[in-house]
Amino acid sequence: MTAPLLDVRDLSIAFTQGARTALAVDRVSFTLQRGRTLALVGESGSGKSVTALSIVRLLGSTSASYPSGEVFFNGKDLLKADEPALRAVRGNEITMVFQEPMTSLNPLHPIEKQIGEILELHGMRGAQERRTRIIELLEEVGIRDPASRLGAFPHQLSGGQRQRVMIAMALANRPDLFIADEPTTALDVTVQAQILKLLKELQGRLGMAMLFITHDLGIVRKIADDVCVMQRGKIVEAGPTEQVFAHPQHPYTQALLAAEPKGQPPVADESAPTVMSADNLRVWFPIKSGFLRRTVDHVKAVDGVSINVRAGQTVGVVGESGSGKTTLGLAMLRLIRSEGPIAYLGNRIDTFDSDQMRPLRRNLQIVFQDPYGSLSPRMSVAEIVEEGLLVQKRGMSWEQRREIVARALADTGLDPSAMDRYPHEFSGGQRQRIAIARAMALEPDFVVLDEPTSALDMSVQAQIVDLLRDLQKRRNLAYMFISHDLKVVRALATDLIVMRHGKVVESGPAAAIFAAPQSDYTRALFAAAFNIEADRTGVVSQ
Repeated sequence: MTAPLLDVRDLSIAFTQGARTALAVDRVSFTLQRGRTLALVGESGSGKSVTALSIVRLLGSTSASYPSGEVFFNGKDLLKADEPALRAVRGNEITMVFQEPMTSLNPLHPIEKQIGEILELHGMRGAQERRTRIIELLEEVGIRDPASRLGAFPHQLSGGQRQRVMIAMALANRPDLFIADEPTTALDVTVQAQILKLLKELQGRLGMAMLFITHDLGIVRKIADDVCVMQRGKIVEAGPTEQVFAHPQHPYTQALLAAEPKGQPPVADESAPTVMSADNLRVWFPIKSGFLRRTVDHVKAVDGVSINVRAGQTVGVVGESGSGKTTLGLAMLRLIRSEGPIAYLGNRIDTFDSDQMRPLRRNLQIVFQDPYGSLSPRMSVAEIVEEGLLVQKRGMSWEQRREIVARALADTGLDPSAMDRYPHEFSGGQRQRIAIARAMALEPDFVVLDEPTSALDMSVQAQIVDLLRDLQKRRNLAYMFISHDLKVVRALATDLIVMRHGKVVESGPAAAIFAAPQSDYTRALFAAAFNIEADRTGVVSQ
């Protein structure tokens, strides 16, 4: 047996804050051979990402320490390496894709410059050579018409497109070890399958090893040779993927495999009042060209979409990344410009200016896809959740606001005693629950949920689905639920809209569409989703 490319031995990681020290990873050991894929699986906060970050020493030297352990890469202990040696390894021999692409990409630079910077840093000096290579990389990760996207900034790309750019950057220098921290979290199911296939092909061609961090067990079965199951900083079960899936030994592994969103969506009620509606809604972004920057065409992000959301009901909006789902949600809330009537409780609001909209904001809330990008790193959780209360309910005392914040955190499964901590101290899944708590604190009538479960592990997904269903029932909330996770949509949505390239390709009662989709695109979308589900459980879930 050849020596492993990566050999983690007895690794412990601790974080110190003031006089308090918390052990995040407790004596973890695993090895990874060239050409193989090892998956680290577990719930949010189990220590998966912290373990991966420690390999290339990205945790920072002020708060993180290593009470025990060694991390050997190509025979060298990276925990003892100096900074120049680490810089030579990072981005060249070891690369990493992070969970939240919007915070990893520089908002001030186009994607050509960001990918080109990596190529130039590691030796590719010619501008034309870099440009050609960047286009090749974007093509590899499924960006349509990559040459026209080189000048795009991160905010001009969908969540899935941003993640694909991150993967292109990570693969730019053909690394020996590719660390993927939830790389398909922001991707729809069809693109998930494409990206997983791409990574396996590149791995076979380049012989690189992959350390794959995910909460989606369907993806683990599809891509990983071996798996380590983590719980509360420890590896509780490890072995070949097929063996662990077929005969899980630890109760925690068994619970993960059994976890999925359950229950039924609200029963359709045609007599329920309409909370939000739009008719023939359009959001067109101009394409400008030439010296005078004349408009030569439009990107039709939303093109003639009609939607009706009733109290106590959920309208699911599904489709691939870039189909216009999020843009539709933002337009409904009047957060971007649009054309076409939008009504709240029967009253037109599409002509309202910002001052007229401000009193309505407490009733119209949104939970964004990327929780780290939407939560201020300079504010505590209490300050984040109470921010809307300070604007909309000015007469409240400090004690009253704290009570509402505590109740909102408890409702979303977080410990209210943690309200004075900051977002970076929480896992990705915990941050998403903070974002949900912030939206619910104002007791809104209509909530746009933009991929609210995409960052959550399977067991927490099920909990959040139950929570959202319970909140909806108790408060008679109207939801617009945007997602690429069809299992979650099926558990929540009363009605369904399927979008592609800004248009509606199919709409109607969710149960009828799931039972018998009419369009070829919907059938392809469902097939990709349920194939991944079959890989997770061993049976197709219909």
